[in-house]
Amino acid sequence: MRALYPGSFDPLTLGHLDLIERAAGLFDGVVVAVLMNPSKQPAFPLERRLQQIRCATEGIAGIEVGHFDGLTVTYAQACGAQVILRGLRAMSDFEFELQIAHTNRTLAPRVETLFMATAAHHSFLSSSVVKEVARFGGDVGHMVPPGVAIDLERLFNRQAAPETRYG
Repeated sequence: MRALYPGSFDPLTLGHLDLIERAAGLFDGVVVAVLMNPSKQPAFPLERRLQQIRCATEGIAGIEVGHFDGLTVTYAQACGAQVILRGLRAMSDFEFELQIAHTNRTLAPRVETLFMATAAHHSFLSSSVVKEVARFGGDVGHMVPPGVAIDLERLFNRQAAPETRYG
């Protein structure tokens, strides 16, 4: 059975990577796919996010990396996934994700949604939090894979105004 793990992954965090590793042990294949959302302005372009995921997952068997726009269930069907994997950090995530899962079920009844709780030590992580910490020069090495940490440092060192950079 194949699973689809969709997201913006802007950037990929260790919480995302934890779910990918655990899913790889449960499914015959996992497609990690970047959703191209025209209403969001990502920090990293699509190709960079795909490369970050490829680098972070290169030692994990059964992982494919892709991208899509449009409905997640449509892409799940196109890539042969029977399950859409969603990570939950808090109860607020569940309410939103449950609504989406019910909608997806009406659109594609044969595609299931599986919720996986994020590991407790990663439950505070979100891509938004990571970008905020990196933007202000904080260490994100314990939040993201090494290559992503380097990309964030490069991104925000280039964009930071001199008066916002400390020591």
